[in-house]
Amino acid sequence: MQLLRGAIRTYAWGSRTAIAEFTGRPVPAAHPEAELWLGANPGDPSWLQEPGGDVSLLQTVIDDPEGQLGAAVRSRFGDALPFLVKVLAADEPLSLQAHPSAEQAAEGFQREERLGIPVNAPVRNYRDASHKPELLVALHQFEALAGFRPAAKTVELLQALAVADLDPAIDLLKDQSDADGLRALFTTWITAPQPHVDVLVTAVLDGAINYVSSGATEFAAEAKTVLELGERYPGDAGVLASLLLNRITLNPGEGIYLSAGNLHAYLRGVGLEVMANSDNVLRGGLTPKHVDVPELLRVLNFNPTTESELRADTHPDGLASFYDTPTEEFAASMLTLGDEQVGHEVDAPLRPGAPQGPQILLCIEGTTAVHGKSGTLTLSRGAAAWVAADDGPIRLVAQEPTKIFRATVGL
Repeated sequence: MQLLRGAIRTYAWGSRTAIAEFTGRPVPAAHPEAELWLGANPGDPSWLQEPGGDVSLLQTVIDDPEGQLGAAVRSRFGDALPFLVKVLAADEPLSLQAHPSAEQAAEGFQREERLGIPVNAPVRNYRDASHKPELLVALHQFEALAGFRPAAKTVELLQALAVADLDPAIDLLKDQSDADGLRALFTTWITAPQPHVDVLVTAVLDGAINYVSSGATEFAAEAKTVLELGERYPGDAGVLASLLLNRITLNPGEGIYLSAGNLHAYLRGVGLEVMANSDNVLRGGLTPKHVDVPELLRVLNFNPTTESELRADTHPDGLASFYDTPTEEFAASMLTLGDEQVGHEVDAPLRPGAPQGPQILLCIEGTTAVHGKSGTLTLSRGAAAWVAADDGPIRLVAQEPTKIFRATVGL
């Protein structure tokens, strides 16, 4: 069991304060910090803090897969850590994007390998052969677009904007099944000639301004989001696509689970992500980066979903609150130690049936000692720990009320 130093990713949409403040570093940071990676992804592995100097977690797993991952995890996933944890800090909207299924990722990766496209090429879609289901849990209030909402509700939104240019879109949704109508409308918008997109986006923005100015409230969040996206990405078809997605606000501790093919865009906030250990992203707009429309359309799931269906249910079990995530690669829980646990040694329970595999612990608030077979370390807010499979189970002794986010292998 060792302290874990994450790898910081700097992107333009990140925050110069959130991750720096969370990890106890000087604020503001020199550059916008968007993500803090905790894991053994080859693209940016974390580092174990040892007396002789930091050591790559990726290399440690490669050198000792049995001790680090355990026999049960190796038999299912081979000699690689199957999950990745991120702290995500968005001061500006991220790109509109989706992730492939396991079958799509494997096929797409092999196809691009045969074509000889370098893995780090900007036009590469598949950087590995894995799918990328993910759970996002809000640390602070978090705003997102996710999943195609039922068509009838989208028709209400488009009618409320009172834009004559949207009448063909309304007809498309009314005349077909939900999934077929959503596919037809999204495809029409994302493949439209730029002059047509420019005219339609301008008309939609005017409609959103009129809606907000009227004082109407039912679709106020959606209208304001369209205006924000239109300002940041003028003439982008992704502005139109945002009208088709659920607009979600998460309070601290609440989460959403995103399966393969779910079109989404994170808008703003600070959250925790745990996902399969992959970097496969198909973008659909709101970005200057590569957008492969045919491949995106091949990956997207146009079956509508509601906000409540996207939210990850939680189940308490002692100190732990487990998030429902139907994936083998990862499971997540929040360990909460209140006043009554301070100063007392307590177990950190795994979900019944879960293997005794590796764990990544991230202290969200407070301070606690963590006891494993190899020794003890102390975690305070913003600090993370790697617990190898042969180092568990763990016990905690909180010095003050504490919350620990924990990622493990799924059932």
